[in-house]
Amino acid sequence: MLKGFRVSAAVSAAVALGGLLALASPAQAHEPHACADWYPDSPNIKQHIEQSNVAAGAYSYRDLVRHGESLFSGVFNICDGQGRPATTGTGAKRVPDEPTFIRTSAPESNACAGCHAQPRVGGAGDFVANVFVLAQARDPVTDSVSGEESNERNTLGMFGAGPIEMLSREITADLHAIRGAAVADAVQAGSPQTVPLSSKGVDFGSLTAYADGSVNTDGVRGVDADLVIKPFHQAGVVVSLREFTVNALNHHHGMQAEERFDLSIGDPDWDEDGIEREVTIGDVTAMVMFQASLGVPGRVLPADPGARARIDRGEGLFLASMGAGGADCASCHVPEMTLGSETFSEPNPYNPAGTWADTAMAYSIDLTKQGEGPHLEKIPGGGAVVRAYTDLKRHNLCDDEVNFFCNEQFDQGRPHQDGVPGKNFFLTRKLWDVANSAPYGHRGDLTTITDAIDAHGGEARASRDAFQAMPIKDQAAIVVFLKSLRVLPPGSPPVVIEGKDGRLASANDMKVRGANN
Repeated sequence: MLKGFRVSAAVSAAVALGGLLALASPAQAHEPHACADWYPDSPNIKQHIEQSNVAAGAYSYRDLVRHGESLFSGVFNICDGQGRPATTGTGAKRVPDEPTFIRTSAPESNACAGCHAQPRVGGAGDFVANVFVLAQARDPVTDSVSGEESNERNTLGMFGAGPIEMLSREITADLHAIRGAAVADAVQAGSPQTVPLSSKGVDFGSLTAYADGSVNTDGVRGVDADLVIKPFHQAGVVVSLREFTVNALNHHHGMQAEERFDLSIGDPDWDEDGIEREVTIGDVTAMVMFQASLGVPGRVLPADPGARARIDRGEGLFLASMGAGGADCASCHVPEMTLGSETFSEPNPYNPAGTWADTAMAYSIDLTKQGEGPHLEKIPGGGAVVRAYTDLKRHNLCDDEVNFFCNEQFDQGRPHQDGVPGKNFFLTRKLWDVANSAPYGHRGDLTTITDAIDAHGGEARASRDAFQAMPIKDQAAIVVFLKSLRVLPPGSPPVVIEGKDGRLASANDMKVRGANN
């Protein structure tokens, strides 16, 4: 970072990204940053927007998403505010004497799309894009990739992220309602009340409420004691797309969001790089809407009836209980859940401090109609179906014999459960994009679906053993079924047909949906 580098506001905000902000006058939009007069260069981000204008409808949905995509794909530079010389990746102050870029403690990336790139922008990342979680808090920075310094993680895809966040909100609301009712009953009865915690068919253990209004959460399973589902981050510790985005902007790029630093801390240049309001509240909203609008993954089915029958058999074995000859994978990789509402609204009311949560200025879309497609399937009368193959719950996948996944040394906020350290628990992986989101495992060190299945121990040990005990043709059928679940080209229907030449033909004939979806 150039010492003493300061920026001055541009006189006009008329420069727009491809006509993106045609509806906004210079007075309405946050003026773009500019390099200092003595520095002969320019910022890469040409425009910023205000949340007040987003809420007022100053931008069309299409333009808002385009702005979000431009920020997600844009390459930030020092004139934009890239770099955080006086703060760590968690936002803690430090002496500005650390490297501008460092692969371990970060900043280590110029653009979100630098890691979220497979099979296209917004997707997963190769092993080379792994991040070292918690290393960003080091001061001085570390150049070690040892597990003693951080938890190494592979990049996950964001396709279908909007529906996933809404599922997490609805489950959270259900669990909070159960807790509230239990407390009310305990107070009224004057005696403890123990109640099961369940939502959308998923068991989250139990809690006990007492007459004084207190609650014992020792019986809670797979979620934090606050009963807030955190569906982002493989450890299940991030509430929303917004929290994920604000965290990543600072951690990976040194781009500090207005809502967390300028406003929450009250210092407009907390990282001392000379740039204020690096990413506005409106900018983050646009980035969230871009991610929430990415198509949901779908199915690719072969035109050949014999090949399709093999996929059908694999699906049946995947879903069936072990008593019925299956692997019972669906007990955790739940094939589908139902949303009570098809609406995605931003921001999330459960956002933590430092992440904007003013729902009075919310922006909403219909997940069954808006976005690039494929869209969610609407339920007559309201709601939608989400076929993500997850229960949004943390599980321990390790035991004394099979413990491949238990290679982390930091709990990272995950609570211990039944005597097992929190570092052994991971959120059930969504499988709806499994065919084109390799590599697998939280570290991305498994190259095939078969290897990923074979690494399942602990709570999944019985299913793994059942899979291994099957005839090889049945194991292969399950793998082939999973390879039908993938991210599709933008605008595709939920199911497409693959011809003998490998090309994808649009499947407007939705007769195939039934047993195959």
